[in-house]
Formats: sequence, C-alpha cells, structure tokens
Amino acid sequence: MEKRIIETEITREEDRTENSLRPKFLSEYIGQNKVKENMKIAIEAAKMRKEALDHCLFYGPPGLGKTTIAYIIANEMNVNIKITSGPAIQKPGDMAAILSSLQEGDILFVDEIHRLSREIEEVLYPAMEDFAIDIMIGKGTAVKSVHLDLPHFTLIGATTRAGMLSAPLRDRFGVINHLDFYSPEELQTIIKASAQKIDVKIEDSGALELAKRSRGTPRLANRLLKRVRDYAAVMSDGVITREIADESLNKLDIDELGLDRNDKTILLTLIDKFNGGPLGLETMAASIGEDAGTIEDVYEPYLLKNGFIQRTPRGRIAMPIAFEHFKRPIPDNYNN
Repeated sequence: MEKRIIETEITREEDRTENSLRPKFLSEYIGQNKVKENMKIAIEAAKMRKEALDHCLFYGPPGLGKTTIAYIIANEMNVNIKITSGPAIQKPGDMAAILSSLQEGDILFVDEIHRLSREIEEVLYPAMEDFAIDIMIGKGTAVKSVHLDLPHFTLIGATTRAGMLSAPLRDRFGVINHLDFYSPEELQTIIKASAQKIDVKIEDSGALELAKRSRGTPRLANRLLKRVRDYAAVMSDGVITREIADESLNKLDIDELGLDRNDKTILLTLIDKFNGGPLGLETMAASIGEDAGTIEDVYEPYLLKNGFIQRTPRGRIAMPIAFEHFKRPIPDNYNN
C-alpha cells in the first residue's frame, strides 16, 4: 500500500519538529486526564519520598503521546532520560551496557518494548526489581559471572501491543496506563497551541475541521496542520479557515471522517470483494498487499473505535456504518 499522509509512525526527520511542539510539563499536556491524574500523584509521591519513580508502562495506538509523557516525566522529576527501542537492542550485552550507564534517578525509555527478546527481558527482571544485574565476562572455560549494582532508575515502556508483553515483564511495572484516542475538541486545542508555536494563523473553525480528520491522534493533527499551512500560504492569505482546511484535506484524499485511501482500501475490500466479511487477517493482508501487523496496529484501532469494522472469531466484518459511508447496499447474505 502507498505511504500514508496520515501515517501514525514518526520518521527520524520529523522527530526534531515534533519535539518543538511537545508540551514540557503535565500542566501543559492536553487530554488523557485520567493518565495525567495518575502520573501527578505518582510523581509527587516519589518526590516526597526522594525516590525514583516506579517503573511505568504506557500502551495504546501509535501517535497518542507515549513518548511525550516520558519526556514530561523526566522534566517533572528533574532527571535525565535515555531513549531506545525494542528492535534496537539486539543482545543482552546491549541492555547491560545501557543499564550500567544510567545515573541515580535516570529514566530509561524503551519504545516498542513488546519487541524485546526473552533473553533481554531476563536481563531486565533483576534490574527492575533489585537494581542489579549479573553479566558474563570471558569465554569458554574462563567465563565468569560478575555482579553489578545499578543506581535506582525508572524504566518507562511504551507499546502498541500490550498483549504481546510477557506476564513476568508486565507484572514488574508499578504504574500501567492506557492512552485512548482524543476527542475533536481536545485536538482542536492542541492544533491551536501548535499553530501558535509555528506562527500560523488559524481560525477556530479551521482547527476543528483539522481535528475531525486527525483520527483522534495528536501526531496526525500536527502533521496535517503543517500540510494545510502550506496550502493556505500558497492558495490564500495564509490563514487556515474551515474552507481552506476542507479544500486542502480533500485534495489529500482525507475525508470528513479522517479516512484516507488505505482505510478505504481495507473497507472496500471487505465490502466489495468479500460481501462484508468475515475475513481473516492474513487473507486481508494478502488481498491489499500490506503487513498483517501494520493492519492490526495502525489501521484497525481507529476503524474499530469508530464502528467501521468488528473483530469476530471468524475474522473481520464490515459494519453497517461502513456500507452507509460508501453508499453500498448491505448484501442479503451479509455476515452469514
């Protein structure tokens, strides 16, 4: 499938720009109120005890602010943060090297933590519980185990697939929070704040139109803001109105519900080729030329949340709202 305008993964080139738009403290963070309340209490309690914060796990669809929260926690605790990801840690020695480089109170943020191998997880268990690791030095008959004490640190894990975490690893997190999609009103506030930071004029109606098409995701809202900013600069006086937002997003093939070409391909494949389903994930992936994991992690959460599809034991089915959206009649043998 084609590269998405509203892709939820962040590229290396975009990371610098996204950092400039990130809130720095909980008081600036918009949305996720339950998560904010939980973290405020946990942070204040850790400060009162003068201890490192409990290990934290954040899970939910991509683009909802898991990395942002990690940075905020570091700022609130006034400590350093080191960033890595599950795929970047190839062997236990890599994890041991990272852990041994931490200072007292530091935060280690591991994105895509569900992709750590079991061998690497086993290095983390004593590190998280006892703040110590045993490393093997030497080879063959000369190999020996060396015990290393670690400073008290906080591991923050982020994952889009909490179900893939092993139970022993998940149970070692003291604070576990789920991040959900944002409301259009919350995204409107985020868009207006971002527009101010990048010196873009936007009307309330323009910000709301962008918000409605941002799939409940701040990362996508900021990305679309930058695309619409360019359109407004070239095609009008630079002010993002509702009309300008509508015109530019339509040209990007993002409809009024935030569905792009790839979403439409998934839904129309279900509707037109398979009579609305049920359709297995692997068959779906083969039919549209996309990785099954990407469909499950990136595309489906929004389609599920908004009632376009449903997962059943027999596979994915298109819901009546999907037929209605594409003006397709529901077949007589639907879901039989």
